[in-house]
Amino acid sequence: MSRLPKVTVTFLLFFVFIFLFFGAARSQDTDVSKFPTGPINFITSLPAGSVGDVSSRLISKEAEKTLGKPVIVVNKPGGSHAIGATAIAKAKPDGYTIGYVTPSALFTVPFFEKLSYDPVKDLQGIMQYSETRFGVITGPDAPFKTFKELIDYARKNPGKVTYGTGGTNSIANINIEKIAREEGVRFTHIPFKGGTDYQTALMGGHVMFAAGEISAPMIEAGKIRLLLLFTEKKLPEYPQVPILKELGYKTSYPSFIGVMGPKGIPEGIVKKLEDAFTGASKQPSVVKGLNDLQLSAFYRSGRELTEFIAYHYDLYAQLLKEMNLIK
Repeated sequence: MSRLPKVTVTFLLFFVFIFLFFGAARSQDTDVSKFPTGPINFITSLPAGSVGDVSSRLISKEAEKTLGKPVIVVNKPGGSHAIGATAIAKAKPDGYTIGYVTPSALFTVPFFEKLSYDPVKDLQGIMQYSETRFGVITGPDAPFKTFKELIDYARKNPGKVTYGTGGTNSIANINIEKIAREEGVRFTHIPFKGGTDYQTALMGGHVMFAAGEISAPMIEAGKIRLLLLFTEKKLPEYPQVPILKELGYKTSYPSFIGVMGPKGIPEGIVKKLEDAFTGASKQPSVVKGLNDLQLSAFYRSGRELTEFIAYHYDLYAQLLKEMNLIK
């Protein structure tokens, strides 16, 4: 029986040691009882100062008290919100990278761009704590005071009405173009990275209206005017502002603010995160913060949020086919 050379034995022992070392490290990484052992990155695909960004910071600050480690909010705007979504979807599924993925990055952009993530296969819900309020806004000096007047103005000035959204093929962009088709008018779209950017452009006169996230403080201050709400029900704060179905528009605008992570996070860690953020959403500081932002509190569990995403992904696939935007 031949003996292995000493060099070969040494290499074998070395690789066994490496395997055991990193195997133990991986085991510690996913040890539910020890989670978290370090900071958690919370990625948001929105610019700093936007409503979604501010609410993410509010709830993260409270959640870290339960988790016992810092929850660091990191802004990754751009790409119609797909940059931030990609960072979350492609992160190691260990619970240390989570965040907020906007509806556009889930329900429209993936159908138009070759992305490195699949909204249904690569992402999972952790919990939802609010619903975003989207709508159509304009400046106080715009030549139209209502959405009907906006349509009439666009009809008389084809192609001259410019509008901003959070990105090309975002949900706001798709819905405005759907309305334009139904009304037989033509707008000129200018994409931005997020709400703070297109609101600034709106006040500077660079666009005539914008669609997407709305800012209650700016509306109350008279800096912008709200013309239309993309909500299922009337909002008591804006009883005079119509919602989509009141004007006869049959379209869906799914909205949510929540916490998501890459698919494959161990169930025990997901449970810890879900419990921490759910508890945080009930704290007085978060409740008051959401009220100040005029955001509606709305809870979904991680499982319910995952199902909500899968349902609306299929719904938008059908909608985009009906609009002949995809095959």
